[in-house]
Amino acid sequence: MRYPLPFVAVVRRVVSARTVSRLLAIGLVFSSPAGVLLAQRAPFEAPKGVVVSASLTASEVGADILRRGGNAVDAAVATGLALTVTYPRAGNIGGGGFLVLRLEDGRTTAIDFRERAPAAAAADMYLDASGQVVPGRSTLGHLAAGVPGTVAGLALALERYGSGKFSWSDLVEPARKLAAEGIPVTPGLARDLAAGEGIFERFPESRRVFQRNGRLYQAGERWIQPELGRTFARLQTHGPREFYEGETAALLADDMARNGGLITRDDLRAYRPVEREVLRGSYRGHEIITMPPPSSGGIALLQMLAMLEPHALGDLGHNSAARIHLVTEVMRRAFRDRAEYLGDPDFVRVPVAGLTDPAYARGLMKHFSTERATPSAGLAAGTPFGLQPATPPAAGNESSETTHYSIVDAAGNAVSVTYTLNGLFGCGVTVPGAGFLLNNEMDDFTSKVGVRNMFGLLQGAANAIAPGKRPLSSMTPTIVLRDGRLFMVTGSPGGPTIITTTLHVITHVIDDAMSLTQAVDAPRFHHQWMPDIIRVEPFLTSRDTAVMLEAKGHTLALQRLYANSPEASARSWGDAASILIDSKSGLRLGAPDLRSADAGAAGH
Repeated sequence: MRYPLPFVAVVRRVVSARTVSRLLAIGLVFSSPAGVLLAQRAPFEAPKGVVVSASLTASEVGADILRRGGNAVDAAVATGLALTVTYPRAGNIGGGGFLVLRLEDGRTTAIDFRERAPAAAAADMYLDASGQVVPGRSTLGHLAAGVPGTVAGLALALERYGSGKFSWSDLVEPARKLAAEGIPVTPGLARDLAAGEGIFERFPESRRVFQRNGRLYQAGERWIQPELGRTFARLQTHGPREFYEGETAALLADDMARNGGLITRDDLRAYRPVEREVLRGSYRGHEIITMPPPSSGGIALLQMLAMLEPHALGDLGHNSAARIHLVTEVMRRAFRDRAEYLGDPDFVRVPVAGLTDPAYARGLMKHFSTERATPSAGLAAGTPFGLQPATPPAAGNESSETTHYSIVDAAGNAVSVTYTLNGLFGCGVTVPGAGFLLNNEMDDFTSKVGVRNMFGLLQGAANAIAPGKRPLSSMTPTIVLRDGRLFMVTGSPGGPTIITTTLHVITHVIDDAMSLTQAVDAPRFHHQWMPDIIRVEPFLTSRDTAVMLEAKGHTLALQRLYANSPEASARSWGDAASILIDSKSGLRLGAPDLRSADAGAAGH
C-alpha cells in the first residue's frame, strides 16, 4: 500500500541544488511551517506481520513468506536475497551486514556477517611509496573488496532461528525468479542505475549487466538478470556454502586473480559469520537492544541516549535552538569516542562495558554549556579504563549507501537487518558469470591514522587492516521494548548518519510522542565530531534558529540534494524503514522512508 508524498518530500526530489542555495541565501530552506511539521501520512497497518524495506517488491516477497506460515527470520532471508535483484545499489549477496533478533519468548541475539579482510591484506595496502593514501584504491576496483558475508549470515540465521517450515531453497526461489524472469524498472531504479554510470563505465561486466553496454534502462522496461538467476539456482541446488566453495566461489576468485584483487578460494572457504551477544541499554523506561562491535552504532546510540536522559528533551521544543544544540553536543561526544576505541573485538580490546556505562556517558557531558558549542578540535575522548585520546583529522564527505529492513511476525518475533555494499554499487565490480556486485568495504578500515575514509570518518589504530579482520561499521539495527514487550524495530543506511538517524527516530517517538511516520519523515541533522559541522536536511528549522545556533559557535551546512559526485545519490540521507507495535490494538504499523523512491511495506 503506497501513500502520496507530503510536500516536504516532493520538494526534496524536484528542486535543483542551485535553487536550494538561493533559498538558503534568503533563509527559506530552514523554514518549517507548522502545517508541514504536523502533517502525517498513514502508516501501513497489518494485524499479524509486516515487512518494511527500501523495495516494495522485496517487502512483498518477505510478507508472502509470513502469510504462508514463516516467521520473521524466514522472511528476513527471503527479503535480503530479493533486495539483491530489486535494489542493486545496496541490496547484496556480495557484501555483508548485521542482524539483530528478538524472539517472542524474549531470547535475543546478534548475527555478525560483516565482510572480512582477505588473508593477503596488509595495514599499508592502500599507501604509496611515500606513505600517503592513494585516492580511490580502497573504494573502486577489485582491491577494495572484502570477503562477502551475506549468504553465510542469512543461512546461519535460518539454521538456528528459522521456523522450520521453509528450506533454504524455498527462500532463495523468490529472488531466483525475480532475476530470471525480470522485474519492471521503476523510476527510482532507473535513476539509481543512471547514477552509477561513472562507476560502471570502468568495469565492462558491470556496464554490460547494469547498463546494457551504456544504454540506460528506462522506467517501465523489464530488466532480466540471467547470470544472477543462475547464481541463485546454484545456491538452491547446492546450499549456501556453494557461494564459498562451489562454482560461484571459483568465478569470484578467478576474477580477483585476473584483476589484482586479493580474495582467494581459501578466503571464501574460511569465511564464517559470528553470533554475538546484543548490547542492551535503557532510555526513559524503554529497553534498547542493538548491535555490538564491530558495529560502532550500538555503543554510540546507547551513549547518546544516556547523555540525553537527564535532559527533558521533549520540553525543549522540536528542533529548537536549545534542542539542536544539546543533541549536537551529545553526538559530538559519542563520535569522539567512536574514533578512539572501536574496532573488531576479535582483534582489539574494545572497552564495551566502560563505554556503555550510563554514568560514564553522563560524565562526557561534564563540561557541556547551554550557551556555547564545544570546539571539536579541543575535545578529548573519555578515558574508560585509562585509555588515552588520539589526534583529530580533517574533513570528508557523506554517503547514503547501505540498506535497512525491519520485520515483525504474528507471534511477535522481530528482526532488524542492516547490510551493505558500502559505497554506491560497492566497488563497481560485477563478478563475471555470477551477476552480482562486490562491496568496497575495505575502505571502512583505517588506511592511515588521521586520514578520513569515504564517509569523512576518522578511523583509529584499533581499526587498522589485518588479515581476517572485520572493519568497523556504523550500522545500527535496533529493537526497542516497552514494559518488556516489543515496541519498535528500526535502523537506517547512511554511513555515519545511520547512528544519528536511528537516534532521531527513537527520540521523536519517545520524547515527542510523534507517530511513527512523523518520526521517520521529520528532517534530520547530524554531527560526527570531525568535521565540526552540523549537517542539516532541508526544512529542518527556521533561519532564526540557525542564527541562534551560529551565535553559540556552531557551523551549519545544508545537506546537498543533488550531489555532483557519481558516488553520491540524489536524495537526503537515511532510509529508516521502521515498525511500531500499537499498544492498544497490537497492530503492526510499518513506515517506509519517503527518502527512498521505491520503499514500501507489506504484510498480512
